[in-house]
Amino acid sequence: MKEYLKTAFGVDDKVTSFCDDVLSEISDRLKNADENAEYNQLKVLAAFQKEKISAEHLTGSTGYGYDDAGRDTLEKVYADIFETEDALVRPQIVSGTHAINLALSGNLRPGDELMSPVGKPYDTMDEIIGIRDCSGSLKEYGVSYRQVDLLEDGTFDYENIRKAINEKTKMVTIQRSKGYAVRPSLILDRIGELISFIKKIKPDVICMVDNCYGEFVERKEPTQVGADIIAGSLIKNPGGGIAPCGGYIAGRKDLVENAAYRLTSPGLGKEVGATLGVNEKFYQGLFLSPVVTASALKTAVFAAAVYEKLGFECVPDSRSERTDIIQAVELKTPEGLLAFCEGIQAAAPVDSYVRPVADDMPGYDSKVVMAAGAFVQGSSIELSADGPMREPYAAYFQGGLTWPHGKLGIMKSIQCLYEKGLISLQG
Repeated sequence: MKEYLKTAFGVDDKVTSFCDDVLSEISDRLKNADENAEYNQLKVLAAFQKEKISAEHLTGSTGYGYDDAGRDTLEKVYADIFETEDALVRPQIVSGTHAINLALSGNLRPGDELMSPVGKPYDTMDEIIGIRDCSGSLKEYGVSYRQVDLLEDGTFDYENIRKAINEKTKMVTIQRSKGYAVRPSLILDRIGELISFIKKIKPDVICMVDNCYGEFVERKEPTQVGADIIAGSLIKNPGGGIAPCGGYIAGRKDLVENAAYRLTSPGLGKEVGATLGVNEKFYQGLFLSPVVTASALKTAVFAAAVYEKLGFECVPDSRSERTDIIQAVELKTPEGLLAFCEGIQAAAPVDSYVRPVADDMPGYDSKVVMAAGAFVQGSSIELSADGPMREPYAAYFQGGLTWPHGKLGIMKSIQCLYEKGLISLQG
């Protein structure tokens, strides 16, 4: 194996030996990811069998999309898995950001206030909320916003959250994953405690969780710990690397219906929306997603363990409990961040010969470097890495449809840093 890695992928023997030593130290953590995958696989299978999925559900619709049995039943499957009253699963939802926007804009009205008790959301939310001025933002439609930052130790600032909730607070948005923040992602038990605290102050407030990157990492989902509505992307975990597009919203029936009216039109909602042949991929991707997510999770644990041993700060660290597939590695320099992404790109099955460069991206306020040689454009469940060109020059690594491929990606990133003299290896 060592010789093949060298001849086929240019991985130095020192890199291979270094990584082999790390792998022997994390076997118990990799086993835990596989055990969770088995549990979640059975949960998904039970939902498929409950809804009696058959060949007729795998076909699609055209035009208005009336009476699409595959689409409507898939939404029942999602509702079963997430233990919710309803779900909206559509190819017309173009991204996780779009799904979140539908959940927010469908349920907020002029004069309402949106509150984030976990600090500033992900960069692409800025223009939705109106933190950065943009036509069509919630701010432009009279929805105000306030946030309460996490405390320095990463815990919730309960005192100021209590003060922030007022008669105008209609909805609370909780981002499960860290985004471009170097802070721990929020495990579900903590999210449940936060929601319980908020509901005691104002029982009718809507608690929404941005579930991107978190599906099937733990054995429960946010709607099982008190969330009223969740949203996510099908080109992340639940699409299993097979879904070519799409997003989902799941939760309380009235909240999902309001989001559907925003997606299509008032009066139409979930009744329309052609699936154009993607039903089969949506079903198959969902079925595979627990195992694919586990591969990405093992890759993230391996990345943390390797880079910790090299002296880099990693969030979460290799021993922490996991709630999403994101691994942040603080490279500290622009050269380090670029080299990391160059190595990930070099391990890709698509566009492996391309060298990533930092550039402006819509929705971001800094230049961003992205490495992604994916079968589906922008698919974050596939091996990928990105990061803003600002301190601490952290790479946000995620994905890996298979564990062997994810492992190679990390090895190639180390190889690239090693060749550029940015790290040293012993032995």
